[in-house]
Amino acid sequence: MSRFQRKVKMISAAGLITVPVLLTGCGIFPSQTSEPIDEPPSIIESAMIKAAEGKGGILQTAQATVYLKDQNGLLAPVTMSLPTVGDLTFAESELAALVTGGAYSGYLPEGFTGVLPQGTEIKDVSIDTDNKLAVVEFNSKFTEYKPEEERQILEALTWTLTENPDVQSVQLWVDGKKLNEMPVNGTPVAQSLTRGMGINLDLGGSLSTNSSPVTVYFTDSTPDGVEYYVPVTRLIEPSNDRLKSALTELIKGPGSDDLDMVLTAGTLLESVVTGEDGIVTVALQDDIFDEGVTVPTSLLQSVVMTVADNSGNPDIKVKITLNDQQTVMGEDEQNYGEPVTKPEYINEIPI
Repeated sequence: MSRFQRKVKMISAAGLITVPVLLTGCGIFPSQTSEPIDEPPSIIESAMIKAAEGKGGILQTAQATVYLKDQNGLLAPVTMSLPTVGDLTFAESELAALVTGGAYSGYLPEGFTGVLPQGTEIKDVSIDTDNKLAVVEFNSKFTEYKPEEERQILEALTWTLTENPDVQSVQLWVDGKKLNEMPVNGTPVAQSLTRGMGINLDLGGSLSTNSSPVTVYFTDSTPDGVEYYVPVTRLIEPSNDRLKSALTELIKGPGSDDLDMVLTAGTLLESVVTGEDGIVTVALQDDIFDEGVTVPTSLLQSVVMTVADNSGNPDIKVKITLNDQQTVMGEDEQNYGEPVTKPEYINEIPI
């Protein structure tokens, strides 16, 4: 069974009454206040009622990572439980979560919004697993956006769909016609879209005709103070050691005050070595951390995710040494001195 298949859970009609509780973050027991509870979006509510009446079969909830716009206008991966309703496939449900004011808008965490124009319908998503290509067809509402929103729409679509291990590239259609360029600002899309386009592009200070992209992970916090990771693609001078270059950019920190550093200004990257077994060992030095101290998870996970995103292998194993210590315990009680992989689900933010 693939990771894609494992994402879907089935819930019987008898258990449907618990679904809105799990998805909205409300407690199991009623509170003592009289504050109103948000109603589920109508399409989901209708499906729940039909299923409870025995007319709609089984309602499924899918663990999905979708790319939403945060309070600072940047895209961030957000892992959500999406009820799959009607004839929507898993991939179609993912994209429906990106629609502004769409069926899933009531299930987005505070501070996050979709980027697709209101009224956009996902008419079809077909996945060619042999070529790892997702072909997506929208209705004409997809074309009703502002010029400055065009690139972010492409990034959100591409990065959301390529979370599926069966997808590496994306092709866009509108009302039965393949798009060769985007309808508003004319971005070329005749060639299939890949993660090579980057996300939250930071041009940096060394932009040239042969600049090379690396993607690094910084952090931000929701209005409720929940920390989450934000990927940023930075253009740098080409290098023979892509992983070392990416981690060097991570140490430099974000170019925007909207994001937080994950490594300190005193962090030194001693080495990045890929062993014969394929495991990448990252050796860091930082005097701020005494021997045996617990290290912030955000620091360690950002290193792991940066290595994974720039290695060409999302499942690559990474080990971290800190000040020559082989045991590096994170606040999440995981030893990063042992091989770890990038988390399957990122930013599980409570609603």
